[in-house]
Amino acid sequence: QLVESGGGLVEEGGSLRLSCAASGFTFDDIAIGWFRQAPGTEREGVSCISTHNGNTYYADSVKGRFTVSSDVAKNTAYLQMNNLKPEDAGFYFCSVDMYLDGQELCQRAFDPYDHWGQGTQVTVSS
Repeated sequence: QLVESGGGLVEEGGSLRLSCAASGFTFDDIAIGWFRQAPGTEREGVSCISTHNGNTYYADSVKGRFTVSSDVAKNTAYLQMNNLKPEDAGFYFCSVDMYLDGQELCQRAFDPYDHWGQGTQVTVSS
């Protein structure tokens, strides 16, 4: 099970920290990441991490502004989002994969039958 939290309304240039609490599986050797979906658009990989070595992947649109991290002891992944822009708005979902690395997870095609949380909404006002 994956449960996201931390979304909300923020002004342009502001920050938010999203959390994804995982349960039911081992967290220390997986890829876990964040995906974003705005109305009328496809779900896209934003940032992912391989928990066993800390390797990360970022979409070009968020490089330098977002930071993904994981806490194996807490079975939780985080997405620190700074300098938010209106185009960052949408629902943010986390997902995991036991076999892919972080980059592969973020770049995989969307499959509704993969492990997904319920999402948390981010709204950025300009």
